[in-house]
Amino acid sequence: MRANLKPAVISAVVVVVLTALLMGVRLNQDGTNLSLVGAGPDVYWKIACAAIFIFFYNLFRDHLAALWKAMPGMPTTPTQLVEVSKKPALRRLFWCFLIALAIIWPFISNRGGTDLATLVLIYVMLGLGLNIVVGLAGLLDLGYVGFYAVGAYGYALLAMYFDVGFWTGLVAAGALAALFGFLLGFPVLRLRGDYLAIVTLGFGEIIRILLNNMTWLTNGPNGIGGIPKPTLFGLEFSRRASEGMQSFHEFVGIDYSSEHRVIFLYLLALLLVLITLFVINRLLRMPIGRAWEALREDEIACRALGINPTAVKLGAFTIGASFAGFAGCFFAARQGFISPESFTFIESAIILAIVVLGGMGSQIGVILAAIIMTILPEMAREFNEYRMLLFGLMMVLMMIWRPQGLLPMNRPHLELRT
Repeated sequence: MRANLKPAVISAVVVVVLTALLMGVRLNQDGTNLSLVGAGPDVYWKIACAAIFIFFYNLFRDHLAALWKAMPGMPTTPTQLVEVSKKPALRRLFWCFLIALAIIWPFISNRGGTDLATLVLIYVMLGLGLNIVVGLAGLLDLGYVGFYAVGAYGYALLAMYFDVGFWTGLVAAGALAALFGFLLGFPVLRLRGDYLAIVTLGFGEIIRILLNNMTWLTNGPNGIGGIPKPTLFGLEFSRRASEGMQSFHEFVGIDYSSEHRVIFLYLLALLLVLITLFVINRLLRMPIGRAWEALREDEIACRALGINPTAVKLGAFTIGASFAGFAGCFFAARQGFISPESFTFIESAIILAIVVLGGMGSQIGVILAAIIMTILPEMAREFNEYRMLLFGLMMVLMMIWRPQGLLPMNRPHLELRT
């Protein structure tokens, strides 16, 4: 305990200094004059609690680790927890339980919970798409939100100018985003690492700026409203159906409820996620999936084995972008309104954080990270001013505790017995 006393004191002091500067001081504007004022006793109490927690945690962390190891049947390391999840029977049981829980969720939750779960599913789809590019192919993409925007605006523009429905627009948005991914793949074929990240970041910003400035087509910063909602075999989830259509509650013979549309949108998002998971799992068992992993590990060895890195990179960008297009189309239909402000760089950062936090290449890790990254900001809504600070703190703790991600991808390997 004596050895931990000095680090515990230093860490508590650092917490007090940093949080006091960020949370304990506010700018007070009086006309044209600015003055520094204290944030109030409530904030100071929270800072003190955080410092005390950090102090005692660092002071007794060795005892806590020993106590955890002494508990019977408990995994002593995160790696052992991952080893338990490798059993095929447990994995199948877990997936069946997860899908069953997802199906019944809107019927046991309230409207707010269903809406939040729908948002989680959108980020799951985006995370799975980016996982192909970053986690499997090893290509750092910081402009993935550009494909997301292409899918959303593709459907919105088709609906506005050509009266295209949701299901046709879904296919068109995915194809359009895939085309943009294919075109982006050409200029970045010879780039890696930081240079690739810079080019993809520029692509995402170019898309956003174009959407802002092309007012004659996209309505600029005012956005596009009145985007048609999805229908179920021609049935609309509205109180009164449009001309030539029929509403869902009239067809079934029940009273109208606005929750019907919320539940339908959730189930539709769940269906899209399940299709995404199925397609990616099939691709991983095909030669292109093996080629992605080979490219990620060593591009030179990949060339020596006769694999064409150009085709592999283009395939990763194209397929990953198509899933972002599907998610963008669904997002536009769900919201009914989109603007360039919905597709800023912070969205790309959040999606990339989901992939890194969950574990590069791991699908169940991406799902778990998407749930955490979406629900935690909602739970910390009262700390609205400090949500990005909490977000950064969580990422720093993950890099210290679990740098390979929550549930890293299990890859087959051989070991020599000694």
